[in-house]
Amino acid sequence: MADAFERALEALSHKERTTAELVGWLEARGFGQSEIEAALDRLIETGAVDDEHFARRFAEDKRELRGWGPDRIREALAARGMERDLIDVALAGDGRATQLDRAIGLLERRGDPPVDDRSRARALAFLARRGYEAELAYEAVRGAERRAA
Repeated sequence: MADAFERALEALSHKERTTAELVGWLEARGFGQSEIEAALDRLIETGAVDDEHFARRFAEDKRELRGWGPDRIREALAARGMERDLIDVALAGDGRATQLDRAIGLLERRGDPPVDDRSRARALAFLARRGYEAELAYEAVRGAERRAA
């Protein structure tokens, strides 16, 4: 039978995981706490698991590929067991101006310009689901509306 370290490496070869996710994965496979801790220490030491790196890449990917805002990224990382300080580090490089440009771009690519109350409401709801805070979403809707005019 493979030890916790080998099983964790196997799991990581299929999908990058956070430390918390690996702990849960190994617990579900019947490994004891001391085995899990030893495996994690070794994985961290070798660089196979790096929560800070994971958080940064996750945030970048979700911003660039999915257009997610900081609220949704924060929620998703927290759900993966990421510590708050690491989440804050991952989100630190995303300034308000960049978020606004990304949100306007999302609305433009969506193909439903906000030109009346109903389309503005849909655009606001869309950006809220993507994780943009209300004030920024409102500003993005107005920006997209100005560009469409």
